[in-house]
Amino acid sequence: MLKKLIAGSIAAVCSISIASCSMTGTQASSPTVSTSQTAKKPNVIVLMFDDMRFDTFSYRGGPVNTPNIDALAAQSTRFDNAMTTTGLCSPSRAAFFTGRWGHRTGLDDNVELFHSRVHALSMSEGGIIRRASDNGYNVGYVGKWHLGYHGPALRGAEFTYGKEHVGKQALRQWTPYGMRQDVEKFKQGFTHENGEKHQYFQTLPGTYEDTEAYSKVKNAQKFIKKAKKDGRPFFGVISFSQPHPPYRVPEPYASMYDHKTAKVPANHMAERVNKPMSQEEPYWPWHDVTHLNDEEWRKMRTFYYGAIAMIDRAIGDIIQTAKDEGVYEDLHIVVVGDQGSMLGEHNLYDKGPYAYDELMRIPLLVRNPDIAPRVVERQVSLIDVTPTLADWMSLPNDGAVDGRNLTDLMEKGDVADAGKVDKHLYAYEWYNGSWHGIRAIRTPDFKFVWYPGDSRDELYDLKNDPVELNNLAKDPKYKAKLKELVIMMEQELVRVDDPTIERFRHQMQNILPH
Repeated sequence: MLKKLIAGSIAAVCSISIASCSMTGTQASSPTVSTSQTAKKPNVIVLMFDDMRFDTFSYRGGPVNTPNIDALAAQSTRFDNAMTTTGLCSPSRAAFFTGRWGHRTGLDDNVELFHSRVHALSMSEGGIIRRASDNGYNVGYVGKWHLGYHGPALRGAEFTYGKEHVGKQALRQWTPYGMRQDVEKFKQGFTHENGEKHQYFQTLPGTYEDTEAYSKVKNAQKFIKKAKKDGRPFFGVISFSQPHPPYRVPEPYASMYDHKTAKVPANHMAERVNKPMSQEEPYWPWHDVTHLNDEEWRKMRTFYYGAIAMIDRAIGDIIQTAKDEGVYEDLHIVVVGDQGSMLGEHNLYDKGPYAYDELMRIPLLVRNPDIAPRVVERQVSLIDVTPTLADWMSLPNDGAVDGRNLTDLMEKGDVADAGKVDKHLYAYEWYNGSWHGIRAIRTPDFKFVWYPGDSRDELYDLKNDPVELNNLAKDPKYKAKLKELVIMMEQELVRVDDPTIERFRHQMQNILPH
């Protein structure tokens, strides 16, 4: 619709000058772009969510009724086996926005948090935001960035909203003193009202309209409306902090799901046997979950479900605005999570230096209105979205391209990769200043995880043990499979110029062929 409107009725696009927006979501003007340029470029919206698992939505048979997400899924390519690059916020987001692995960008740890080594993504990495801005796009960024203060505005975003986009750059790391104090009290038997533990789950006062998520919805709607009037093609990122823990939602979402009847997986609160020692460490105060009982784990799970239900409403509100403004018909949309999260599987909470599927796997819906919807089972990566967006928007490359354009899979389905090995590479270099150097290679049937700082690696038979309880790395019956995956990992490390390759070869010299 927007393309037709531009081609038929706009002779000259309004002149708008580039300026960074404040928390109020204001926007000023920018240089004129010709109608012929704008008419050829699609409008794009990325809806990004923090720590959103792949398995909760009703379109996946999950426990949460998500009608708006389901409706979008029915119009999209569903990548049902999408994976993140790193199970940690800043590195996964840096990979998403640049299309490059952390060893290329220097961003392989969280930024500006307790013990973190880095404070921002280098400005030399302009990423998809700078590329879009430099090529005639009206760029907006609403919500979480987590790659350094003012990042989107400094890269050309004209409309911004969120605490990271205003004020002075943080000069000191944020340290979780209060969180540690709360956890110590929980260990002594303290709970908040109604038996809640607010560092894990909480019923917020007010309603949906009182939440920060709704503030982001309102500013996303403001951006869409302003972009429609502006006339240039637009690229918007709406980045929600939900459903990142702690799971804090108002009613009716807090009590929408009954913890007493909530189903839990086979690895729920499972004892970790023959696992790397790094999984035992509480790298963040709330990772000490010794005080949580089964009922509290289940409550936390159902509060997470409530957060997903609230997110579904937020998506519905944004899409309705796009429809009301007449831009939905031709709108290209990506719904993606930066990584998953642990809800008690293996007795783990939040995220950490490991490679379990609950953390690795992410939701990914890609709507191109010119491509028929389908389900793709092939494993794809978060890092693949970047070259796909660049292809849509006809953006020139700005350096190495580590991902692949997903258009072929969208148009042809899994047959597009016929004859190719279905594999995914994953890395976990640092966690808030603690080095791990983990690499994982995953196929549909097996997963191998290399821990260079530990004497235990991991090997899982995903077909027979999908919840990854039994580590087979030293089982002689799986020696041939282990060798196959080690060789596959070596090939992937070489392909992406991973600097750990020589260390990997040294540690695997008894397995790799000479």
